[in-house]
Amino acid sequence: MKLNERSLAFYATCDSPADNAGFLYKRGERHTAYHRRWFVLKGNMLFYFEERESREPVGVIVLEGCTVELCDSAEEFAFAIRFGGAKSRTYVLAAESQAAMESWVKSLSRASFDYMRLVVRELEKQLEEMRWGMAGGCGGHRGLPGSWKPKPSGPERLPERLPALPAVLPKENGCAVWNNVLEADRLSDISGCGGADSEGNPQPPPVPPRRRASSSEAGSTGVAAVQSPSTFCQLHKRYGREVTQLRQDWLERRRGHQ
Repeated sequence: MKLNERSLAFYATCDSPADNAGFLYKRGERHTAYHRRWFVLKGNMLFYFEERESREPVGVIVLEGCTVELCDSAEEFAFAIRFGGAKSRTYVLAAESQAAMESWVKSLSRASFDYMRLVVRELEKQLEEMRWGMAGGCGGHRGLPGSWKPKPSGPERLPERLPALPAVLPKENGCAVWNNVLEADRLSDISGCGGADSEGNPQPPPVPPRRRASSSEAGSTGVAAVQSPSTFCQLHKRYGREVTQLRQDWLERRRGHQ
């Protein structure tokens, strides 16, 4: 690999943040003596200087295709940077403490682009799983695309749905009342009993018809008030009790099927 020494020296001493920095003992290539050097890790490049205040690095180690592991050495807290290949050099370093050694081994093991590539692939996989999970949550299916199975084409009994309250209630004389136009075809009994449908499910209470006062009754407001339909609050309470009972029955039937 051809490196520009001037560019490397500038990169090693510039103000860009370092991933790790500190003193380490480096064993010589020819002589087994250890020398104290100042090391600076930036990206996948490990620079080492004679002193901390040195303006140019003595050397650089490109951390690609290597492994970082502990090793036996005369110095305590020693570890080695090994490269693949028969003629590749092995760098033996030693830290000043156990904590420093663990910190350097961890940071050096994560410095290569191969490690970053594995991290990016894992993050992409997790992101894809999250996207499929969100899409499955909106469609009622949670899981990966390989786990999706088509539903059977035969008839399937759907769970019973509870009657819903009207979205907007009309008002008459400033008071909200039930709109019985949509319920006119369904409800034929207005005597006060809900009745049941063909499957035996109870129906909501009947809605009294809207009654408008005639011209002859315009002057007698007291009689019209007595004969007016039930107020919204009374019907709402009664309807709420019916809905609660229907929901309890439905839950009991569902537990029985399970």
